[in-house]
Amino acid sequence: MNTLTRLLNLDDVTSVDSVHVSFAASWANREPVWIVIGCAVLIVGVTVLYRRSLAAGRRKTMLALSTLRTITACVLFLALAEPVLLIRLVSTPKPQLWLLFDGTESMSLNDQTNSLDNRQSAIGNAAASRMNQVRDLFGQRGGDLIQRLAERFRLRAYVVDRPDGVRALDWQTDENDSRLDDANRLVSQLTTDGKVTALGSAFEDLALRHATGNLAGVVVVSDFDQNSGPPAIEAAKKLGAPVFTLGVGAEAAVDLAVDLHSPLLLKRAERSVISISVRQTGLDDRSVPVRLIARRIAGDSMGQPTDETIVIGERSVSLTQPEHVTEFPFTPSVAGRFVLSASVEPAEGELVEQNNVAEREVTVRDDFLRLMYVEYEPTWEWRFIKEVFHRDKLVGQRGFRTFLRSADPKVKEASELFLSTLTPRRSEFFANDVIFLGDMPAETLSNRFCELTKEFVSKFGGGLVVMAGPRFGPNQLARTPLADLLPVVVDNTARLRDDREFALRLTPEAATIDFMQLGSGTDRQADAENIKAWSNLGKLPWYQPVSRLHPLATALAVHPNDKTVDGKSPQPIIAIRRYGRGEVVYLGFDETWRLRRRYGELYYRQFWGQMIHRLGLSHALGSQKRFVVRTDRQQYQPDDTVLASVEAYDANFEPLAADDLPQKHLAAELHLPGQSGDDGERTQTLSVSLVRDGVFEARIPALRTGEHRLSVTDPITGDRSDVHFQVTDVSLERRTAVRNVALQREIALATGGQSYDLESFARFADDFDPPRLPESTVLIRPLWHTWLCFAVVVGLMLVEWLVRKLLNLR
Repeated sequence: MNTLTRLLNLDDVTSVDSVHVSFAASWANREPVWIVIGCAVLIVGVTVLYRRSLAAGRRKTMLALSTLRTITACVLFLALAEPVLLIRLVSTPKPQLWLLFDGTESMSLNDQTNSLDNRQSAIGNAAASRMNQVRDLFGQRGGDLIQRLAERFRLRAYVVDRPDGVRALDWQTDENDSRLDDANRLVSQLTTDGKVTALGSAFEDLALRHATGNLAGVVVVSDFDQNSGPPAIEAAKKLGAPVFTLGVGAEAAVDLAVDLHSPLLLKRAERSVISISVRQTGLDDRSVPVRLIARRIAGDSMGQPTDETIVIGERSVSLTQPEHVTEFPFTPSVAGRFVLSASVEPAEGELVEQNNVAEREVTVRDDFLRLMYVEYEPTWEWRFIKEVFHRDKLVGQRGFRTFLRSADPKVKEASELFLSTLTPRRSEFFANDVIFLGDMPAETLSNRFCELTKEFVSKFGGGLVVMAGPRFGPNQLARTPLADLLPVVVDNTARLRDDREFALRLTPEAATIDFMQLGSGTDRQADAENIKAWSNLGKLPWYQPVSRLHPLATALAVHPNDKTVDGKSPQPIIAIRRYGRGEVVYLGFDETWRLRRRYGELYYRQFWGQMIHRLGLSHALGSQKRFVVRTDRQQYQPDDTVLASVEAYDANFEPLAADDLPQKHLAAELHLPGQSGDDGERTQTLSVSLVRDGVFEARIPALRTGEHRLSVTDPITGDRSDVHFQVTDVSLERRTAVRNVALQREIALATGGQSYDLESFARFADDFDPPRLPESTVLIRPLWHTWLCFAVVVGLMLVEWLVRKLLNLR
């Protein structure tokens, strides 16, 4: 067995389970009978040949020669079938242990730590970065750690330094080389270039890599600053093996962090409350000044660019708890786009200062959100939604307009509430922010209205709410272009189901959608109140069935019993889908007014208010949709490339083309931040080139740190539209200075592993002693092109030739 182990380069072979011959050629493997038939034909053919060619009386000679020729022919024929030798071996190899190292920028932070070993002062010192401490532990200075692990495990090493998976390290040398060389080669490949810590993605990638195999465990070396990708704990469970976590970095440090909470949309001259949360560690019983300012980043009413800073408030906050929340009232006096900035002064000894500032972009409106409600005749839903938004400060009576098909023409003319047509001018239609489509027959929805609505959602990011009604139903839309937008696939033969009442059931995905969450307070309180709010809806008397949920949609509420046409998926009652730049919400009923049953407008207003905020604020508002300047991100690092894009339309919302622009491009100015040695802000003139009709782009190198402002001139009005972006040399990885001990321990606990730090990891090899599990290994050795096969064929032919020579036969 030892000889076989050495010949086949295997570890710890205990037995040979089986040995047999098979055929690799597809025709022979699929129909072995052809081998028998082929050999039989060769035997008969050779026998007949020799019977005719040899003289009578030489039967023994004929039999011997025909046998040799038959064997030779059959061997050559079998070679065509590609015979292989299958050897099944049973072995108990060393279990696999994978090492996963965090290779992100947070591992380059310097922690004030004690020495890992007083006898090895070089291993840990006050100036060592986290990664240097890891290199010391696993490298030459850490002694024989790698050697001790390699004696008991088959090691593999990976680095997580990208958001979508891991990078394998090629560091192990031949068995004859020193284990110390392996350790040094390993630590030399550890880097800190990663921009985000995506442990969840790393675990999922590792789970795919060991679909089969004896994986005993995974050691994760990290500060566990998970800031990207799927949840790490659930992904770690997919490995099916214990995860041992080695935490690097200080568990506590002097740190201040600021979070800012504010509505995205504010109303001019109306009071709003801005909430600031200050989190601290190591600064108990101290007071820090908190400052809140607003920087205006949009043009003024005359279209000229304005840089205006408003000090909203400044106060001293006493840090008596780990987190302190303070509120600032803010009454904006002008409309436009603002960046709210909350900041605290860095404390002495802070390692990370990026989280001392929090910013949020908000829009101050002087006018209103524009809602268009299309309905055939007045319904309870239509009445209550109209009342809610008439009293809403962001909509008001000017912002809510309706097209009521059954309304008297004289009433339409006399009241500003009613629209006289579904298809006004493009500039008026696209000035809407959200469109409600109620229970309408197909013949009243013209092709122009449907195409305008599709363009409104897909190109301009508008919101569309489709509500099924008991009279016509959503099956009417199956014959219109609007069917392409829906989150459901409608069935034009389906009819309303009102045979039994039902209570809709929220899906797990509903927890991720704001307008489906009707609770407030802490997480537990909000969950309880949300259940109470939806229970208040009561049992619904009917709903409109559909064929199925659209593949790109998400069901938020479903029927508890009824299924779609596949018989497996529940009927969607509330669903949402992104279509182009906008979103479409589908309701299979129009009786959300039942939310008012016990608590008045409390939950009803919250449901619809949060929905229009989501749908209406996902794009530029009102007529601003005609000329929109964007950047692909809001924050960049030096040497990144900023992609600035402009969506530009004329006064009738037709896309601007090259013929509409004398210079074939848009004029822009880039305002760079001032730096030491400069006189102040610098300005560069840029051209934004036409990519296709209505879309212009420019690529701008980010060379300076600080806030940049890009101003693009609207060729139609001459006004300037601005967009701001930040260039900072501090990444997401440097927003926290401490190790996430809670996540480190939860990953180990959830997978059956253990949690260590740099000082205690030396005992890992003693703590973890997995059994050696038997593994079956199938060795495939081809026989048809080996020297043995060649020798047999040549030998048989040579023997036959010698016999014929000796007998003087031709």
